[in-house]
Amino acid sequence: MKVNKRFLRDIEVSSVGYGCMGLSHGYGALPERKQAISLIQHALDQGCTHFDTAEVYGNGHNETLVGEALHPVRDKVVIASKLYIDESRTDMSLEGQIRQHLDASLERLNTDYIDIYYQHRVSQTVAVEEVAACMGKLIQEGKIRGWGQSQATADQIKRAHAVTPLTAIQSEYSLMERVFEEEVLPLCQALNIGFVAFSPLASGFLSGKAQPQSQHAGDDVRRVITRFSDENTARNQPLIDLIQTLAERKAATPAQISLAWMLCKWPFVTPIPGGRRVERINENMAADKVIFSPSEFKEFENKLSQIKIYGNRTDEDIAKLKDNA
Repeated sequence: MKVNKRFLRDIEVSSVGYGCMGLSHGYGALPERKQAISLIQHALDQGCTHFDTAEVYGNGHNETLVGEALHPVRDKVVIASKLYIDESRTDMSLEGQIRQHLDASLERLNTDYIDIYYQHRVSQTVAVEEVAACMGKLIQEGKIRGWGQSQATADQIKRAHAVTPLTAIQSEYSLMERVFEEEVLPLCQALNIGFVAFSPLASGFLSGKAQPQSQHAGDDVRRVITRFSDENTARNQPLIDLIQTLAERKAATPAQISLAWMLCKWPFVTPIPGGRRVERINENMAADKVIFSPSEFKEFENKLSQIKIYGNRTDEDIAKLKDNA
């Protein structure tokens, strides 16, 4: 399949990427290793060139999967990963800590460079300028091609970008979570910073298949994300109805409409939906073939603005998975 391309600053990626987290964590029982590797390679076969992982997904398990799956085509893909900075550490400098995390990720990914290296959630106590300076050194050394921040504010972006230009910001963005449209997305557009949308299908809610009293068990984020409560699932039905109406008109699926909407709205945004079934990956990769006419987009946006969204996805709620496993 031929997938359209776009740029995260100066790094070319497929318009729809693949978020690999769900192969190691977050959505219940995990696929077997061979199946997980096969799914990553199937996304590649469907035209995906942008693969997103992180050191914390499965405590390194996810990076290992990505590394094994993509090693034979390393020069043809963009691999993004993330590190958490431990604010409490006093035994090592910030640069030393970042290098230690990076070296471990490089080993798991079986590569000598990472295309986009993110700070996984911006620290409130470590100066973004110091992180940016470290990332600049790593870019000069060729260990990373570019860097990014996750869930950053407009102020954090400006300050970091002034030290070492940012390649991308990665944050939650979907039809159900649009807070970054207020400041961050316009700022990214002005500064030529890409924006990578995680959870672009709202953890699957926008597929239209969420139902009250759905059962989720174990390591499944849908147990703790409040939009999936029985009450909020019902209250958010007007949004699903709006998406479904347009999907039927355009012979598309609700998921494809949800992804196509952000691709149409922002030329520098790339969603990274997951997918643990071949048909879901095929569906997501085909979303960039769904085109909105100007009148369709305006009508959809007008109706969207009148719909209230109930429930959200927070890090605090996700943390409850550990307490309620």
